[in-house]
Amino acid sequence: MPRGKKSKLRAHEKRHKAQGETQGLRDAKATAAKEEKSPSSSSSCSGVITRTQSAARSHSTPKRPRGALSTTVSVGVSHPRSCKGVNGKVEKKQRSSQAPSSTVQSRRVSLTKTTGMLVQFLMQMYKTKRPVMKADMLKIVNKKYKNHFLGILRRASVNMEVVFGVDLKEIDSAKHSYALVSKMALPNNGRVSRGRGFPKTGLLMNLLGVIFMKGNCATEEEIWEFLNKMKVYAGKRHFIFGEPRKLITQDLVKLKYLEYRQVANSDPARYEFLWGPRAHAETTKMRVLEFLAKVNHTVPSAFQSRYEEALREEERAQATVTVNDSSNATASKCSRAMSRSYSHT
Repeated sequence: MPRGKKSKLRAHEKRHKAQGETQGLRDAKATAAKEEKSPSSSSSCSGVITRTQSAARSHSTPKRPRGALSTTVSVGVSHPRSCKGVNGKVEKKQRSSQAPSSTVQSRRVSLTKTTGMLVQFLMQMYKTKRPVMKADMLKIVNKKYKNHFLGILRRASVNMEVVFGVDLKEIDSAKHSYALVSKMALPNNGRVSRGRGFPKTGLLMNLLGVIFMKGNCATEEEIWEFLNKMKVYAGKRHFIFGEPRKLITQDLVKLKYLEYRQVANSDPARYEFLWGPRAHAETTKMRVLEFLAKVNHTVPSAFQSRYEEALREEERAQATVTVNDSSNATASKCSRAMSRSYSHT
C-alpha cells in the first residue's frame, strides 16, 4: 500500500478511537447519573446484605476472651427474598447499618480505656486487701461518663471475674463499699507464691472447667491445646501466669488443686489432669460451669450433659446436708433428754 494511504488510514483509526473513548466516557457518566437517581435492584440489595451481615456480626456476636471454651454462636441474617420495589426500605437499611460515626467510635474507645483503668485500680485494691469505695472509683471515671458508671463497673467486674477469678461484691449499700473476693482460696491472694504478680485463680477455674468438660479427666495434650489457644505456652513465661508448666504441674498440684498422674499402662508415659481434693472442697461443678458460661456469654444449661451432672451433684450435696442436719437434731434431742434424766436422779 502506498505510504500516503497508510498515513491517512492511521489518522482515520486514531480519530475513530478518540471518538469511541469520548462516547464511552459520556455513556459511563450517563449510567452513573441514572444509577444515582434510580439504583438497580440487584446492586442495591447486594450492598445492603453485605453491610447488614457485617453490622450483625459486630453487634450480635459476643466477644469472648481468648482461649475460653467456646460454644457455637450463629448469627442469623434475614435476606430479602425479592428486591423489587424496596428502594425506600433499602435506604433505611443503609442508614441503619452504616458504620458508626467517628464520634461514636471515639466514645467507645474512651469507655473501653476507662474500663481498663478501673480494672487496674480494682487489682491494686485486691493486692493490698483494701475495701473498694464507689467515691474512689468515680475518680477514675471521666466526668462526662459519670452517667455510664454502672455499665463501666459491670464490664470491669466481669473482666475481673473471667480473667483473674475475682468477684466484686457490694458489702455496704449505704456506704457504697465493695469487697473483692477470690473464687478459690489460693495462697498469697491468688498469686500462689509470694511476691508481685497477678492472681492465678482465673486460670485455675479455666483448667477445672476443661477437666470437667472432658469427662472429669483431661489429658495433658488436651490441657495444652486449650492453653495454647489462650497464647499460653509451655516453657514461655506469661505476663499474668508466669511459667505455665511449673504452675500447673507443680505449684497447683502441690497445693492439691490439681491431680497430675500418669495414664495407666501408657508407654511411653503420658499424663492426665483431674480435680484435686482442695478443688472439690472449695468449689463445685455448678460454680465452675457458671464461670464457663459467663466466659462464653451463655447460660450453664447450654452445656446440657454437664449441667445435668452438676445438678445431680448439687442434689446429692443438699441431701447430705439434710441428713446431717437431721442427725444433729436427733443427737441434740437425745443429749437434752439425757441431761434431764440425770438432773432428776
